[in-house]
Amino acid sequence: MKNSSTNKIKQLTPLQKSFLVIEQLQSKLDTLEASQKEPIAIIGVGCRFPGGVSTPEAFWDMLHQGVDAITEVPKDRWNIDEYYDPDPKTPGKIYTYHGGFIEQIQNFDPYFFGISGQETMFLDPQQRLLLEVSWESLENAAINPQQLAKTHTGVFIGICSNDYAQIASSNTKEITAYLGSGNTHSTASGRLSYTLGFIGPNLAVDTACSSSLLSVHLACSSLRNKESNLALAGGVNLIISPLTHINHSRARMLSPDGRCKTFDAKADGFVRSEGCGIVVLKRLSDAIADGDNIMAVIRGTAINQDGSTSGLTVPNGISQQAVIRQALENGGVDPATVSYVEAHGTGTSLGDPIEVGALGRVFQETHSQEEPLIIGSAKTNIGHTEAAAGIAGLIKIVLQMQHQEIAPHLHFHQPNPYINWPELPLYVPTQAMPWQINGKPRIAGVSSFGFSGTNAHVVLEEASSQLTSHKSQVKREELLERPLHIITLSGKTEKALEELVGRYQNHLETHSQLEIADICYTANTGRAHFNHRLAIIASEKQELREKLLQIKAREQEAGVFSGQLPKTNSSLKVAFLFTGQGSQYVKMGQQLYQQASVFREAIDKCDQLLTGELEHPI
Repeated sequence: MKNSSTNKIKQLTPLQKSFLVIEQLQSKLDTLEASQKEPIAIIGVGCRFPGGVSTPEAFWDMLHQGVDAITEVPKDRWNIDEYYDPDPKTPGKIYTYHGGFIEQIQNFDPYFFGISGQETMFLDPQQRLLLEVSWESLENAAINPQQLAKTHTGVFIGICSNDYAQIASSNTKEITAYLGSGNTHSTASGRLSYTLGFIGPNLAVDTACSSSLLSVHLACSSLRNKESNLALAGGVNLIISPLTHINHSRARMLSPDGRCKTFDAKADGFVRSEGCGIVVLKRLSDAIADGDNIMAVIRGTAINQDGSTSGLTVPNGISQQAVIRQALENGGVDPATVSYVEAHGTGTSLGDPIEVGALGRVFQETHSQEEPLIIGSAKTNIGHTEAAAGIAGLIKIVLQMQHQEIAPHLHFHQPNPYINWPELPLYVPTQAMPWQINGKPRIAGVSSFGFSGTNAHVVLEEASSQLTSHKSQVKREELLERPLHIITLSGKTEKALEELVGRYQNHLETHSQLEIADICYTANTGRAHFNHRLAIIASEKQELREKLLQIKAREQEAGVFSGQLPKTNSSLKVAFLFTGQGSQYVKMGQQLYQQASVFREAIDKCDQLLTGELEHPI
């Protein structure tokens, strides 16, 4: 075949050969250009935000209900009464009582991640949070973290603050060798790859408020360049020391009442807040091929810089316009199809008019007062999470797309008079509203602007019905017909396994729409397997729920098996038991052939190999 093609090429004239070379080069160029613009699938999300948010579902409940999660500074951070003074001119003081805080940041299981108690004492809680949320994001993506060792999984983390280092190093005589590795930004990201065995790119990013969204941009580039086959991207921010609060008070950046009143006439600064968000990313073609649950798709990203402005921290509206236009162009997205933008929206008297003006100019030709671009900001709910701000906004958009609803924008009562609202094709929703699209796909943008001048914008599209139904269509018929299902659960300790049983019981009660086959499949293949193990056989969800309840009550139940593996590094041996001869019967194995694809594929292969050798096919 190859010789035939070679002979045909030899018969071509020089001009024909030239045309053939040009066609081949053009084909390669088209393939390269397509790969550089391939959409990126979001297949998993993990998060922690103020207001007790520890899951994407809890974050959506907060957004949907219009909850304000801002509180006074808790006592486990610092005694705010010792620092408070309403006069911003007072040195060493803070003129606001407020902030957005994650609960129980001191709770951490170091042994789960193979970290000693001594090392944990010098481990920045931001690093602890990254470990937990990254693990949860992989579980949310139905990926077993244990199976990612030695894979080209990239890590891209936005992180700016180092409050814990200030506290941990306060007594120089108690400093150990763990201070450096526990508090540098490079090890915050590097520890994730070290713990899970990734060998893909690893970057810690500090561009202030735009850090996490810029990390998403870098992760998408890494995936398109084939440096990574999977990527974790996001950011983290914790407020442990009062020093940055004091600095921002001297700079008069903070809102005295502790609220981001974005776009409102009373906008007077932002409120500092904590957060951590991680998304699991994969090339869209790979996500489809792997049958992943595609939550949303990243179409285009872009970054740029403000350059020279009237001040280091003064935004540049022209640069903001440029980065949005570039992200749209990079993703091949028509501005007319964008129906929502999650604004940076810090709620400052200077920044809000500049950002809204930039949005108006970008979309003025494609939108109108009658068909406006809807804009909002999660900062009105949870405050400014700084290095995690961009990823918080991105996760908000993903959740809005999944629920086909736009969450209310809080603290917007009187439009900012420095914004020319009558001339802008923009709308700020103060109530939850359906995300109407009139037959078009839901497409949105999210902006994040660092106070040092680095800007980022990401354009997202909802996962189409074809993408979301692809996995459920695969072998759905056989899964529905399976008479029995087995679910396997495990934990590193007996107590951890007991808590997991309770979480699965709650999950079954709150997600009644899920199929038992899907629940079992994800638990069996998309979770790590530890030494304390439990297996349950059930025919349908109600039976599984009842058995979980009986396990919690420590009642004996048929079809429930538990045990603990020995603590050994040696591989367990597998044994197969075959019955003796004489037990065959008509249609033996037929049900298994119909219901188990692996068994069916093996039998089909044997049938092909034995074709012509047997009187009847297998």
